[in-house]
Amino acid sequence: MINCKPATTPMNVNEKLQQNDGAEMADAFMQCSSRDHFGAAKRVMRYIAGTIEYGIWYSKVSDFKLCGFTDSNWVSSLDDRRSVSANVFTLGLGVITWSSKKQATVVLSSSEAEYAATTSAACQAIWLQRMLTELQHEQEGATVIFCDNKATISMTKNSTFHSRTKHIDIHFHFIRDLVAEEEFSLSYCSTHEQWADILTKALSKEKFCYFRAMMGISKFESRGSIED
Repeated sequence: MINCKPATTPMNVNEKLQQNDGAEMADAFMQCSSRDHFGAAKRVMRYIAGTIEYGIWYSKVSDFKLCGFTDSNWVSSLDDRRSVSANVFTLGLGVITWSSKKQATVVLSSSEAEYAATTSAACQAIWLQRMLTELQHEQEGATVIFCDNKATISMTKNSTFHSRTKHIDIHFHFIRDLVAEEEFSLSYCSTHEQWADILTKALSKEKFCYFRAMMGISKFESRGSIED
């Protein structure tokens, strides 16, 4: 792969991977891989080869305010129809944590998938808040988490259980208490400004590069040594 043609993005927007029809659902792609799986892995290697000099650039700022972005990709898995949760957290102008994980259960709507992703982001934010407090950088005010689903934001602020939401696992609703206690503040952002979208699915070249730049990831033309 040393002399391979670099890829601009790690995933193909027109490609959907799934397990072979004859394989058991518990088998992983590596155990039952096909030509498509090998091609997808090769594309990731081509992306790494083309971005080997990229890294996260942290700039000096006066206000180290914790901020988060959360998103989901509803029923993204073609095999078990489970969704993907993703979140990104920044401190100042740099990304400090990021996560992309398949949800444990199948949900019935995109709003539920976003709600589960938001709850997962809240758990991560709690851990980050406690860590910053131990480092003597206690956060003042509510931690803002950006979400691009208005229905999800409404669900976290409405304490009434409607017929369409009462079947959601009760542990997801703990975020309502956090919002009510002003531990967190959920704010709406458009899909075009949702950084966590880069971790949920394959994106076009333009959108992928835009989100990557917004997260502070850029090419270091010349990296100095530790002594410098």
